[in-house]
Amino acid sequence: MSQVQEVLPHRHVLTLPAEPAAVRLARETAEQALVEWGIGLRHPTVDPALLVLGELVTNSVRHAAVLSPQVTVIYAAGRDCFAFAVHDRHPYQPPLYGAFAGAGSAGLATVMEVTLGLGGTAAVRPDADGRGKGIWITLPL
Repeated sequence: MSQVQEVLPHRHVLTLPAEPAAVRLARETAEQALVEWGIGLRHPTVDPALLVLGELVTNSVRHAAVLSPQVTVIYAAGRDCFAFAVHDRHPYQPPLYGAFAGAGSAGLATVMEVTLGLGGTAAVRPDADGRGKGIWITLPL
């Protein structure tokens, strides 16, 4: 997480209750941040990024809320990169790259297909105490 923060000059953090409305608020916040950072909403990466973001927040709300009453979204951007993380305090770390082989959910398969199709990267980063994780997506602009 600190590597992205050091390299990318724009950053915003949003913490929300792990409830269905979090999905809409996370997407709207992403749109506002991108506009503030000079990245137009018509950029070809924006709609797919919002789809991926929505899937990840939905997964946290559906699967982690029992142990994580909040979900945190970290947004970061630079001249040629948009990155975001969805963090919750559930210890399960989904196999992102196994999603294609049926090891993950259909939503994670979509996340990976879109992310890799755009030339991006995805990573699960566990919390130091092992009781939570952030799923980081980095997409080229």
